[in-house]
Amino acid sequence: MLKTSEEPPMLPPWVACTAELSGRWWVGHTRSRFEKAFARDLLARGIGYFLPLVRRVRMLGGRKRRVLLPLFPSYVFFCGDEKSRDFAMRTNRLCRTIAVTDQERLRSECAAIERALAEGAELDPCDALAAGRRCRVTAGPFRGMEGTVVRRNGRTRILLEVSALGLGASLEIEADLLEPVSSQAS
Repeated sequence: MLKTSEEPPMLPPWVACTAELSGRWWVGHTRSRFEKAFARDLLARGIGYFLPLVRRVRMLGGRKRRVLLPLFPSYVFFCGDEKSRDFAMRTNRLCRTIAVTDQERLRSECAAIERALAEGAELDPCDALAAGRRCRVTAGPFRGMEGTVVRRNGRTRILLEVSALGLGASLEIEADLLEPVSSQAS
């Protein structure tokens, strides 16, 4: 297990947010439990990436420990040119790269996840995209974020989707802070 000081950052230190990263985006599908090692490889090579991490409490060796785990196990988002992609494939940490056809949509979806994590939201991974009404948050730190409303354990949550993966993360939110998004806007 890595010490907190050895953990790779969610973003390279030379950028403040995913919007500052330039180049074509890919999704790296890593070998099992190689997300952080892959991120460190990209960091050492100066390749921009986004590895959303969430803090969890796990029992390890009979003791409770706080750990940082990937929000989307086995996936790291990275960007750059074709040389960056070639380097990523040569790390021997990837199973494959997933081409992203809608670059702007992925940027927007990653920005929403990044913003939620920056605001300290507790995100839960979802195995599949849920069907429901698309809404926008009208107030508070998540104002302007859009997602699909889902209900879990009697609580209202908004699903922040990453369509390139077919996955998402749900964020608990008060229902009165949501407004429907018209179908023409999405």
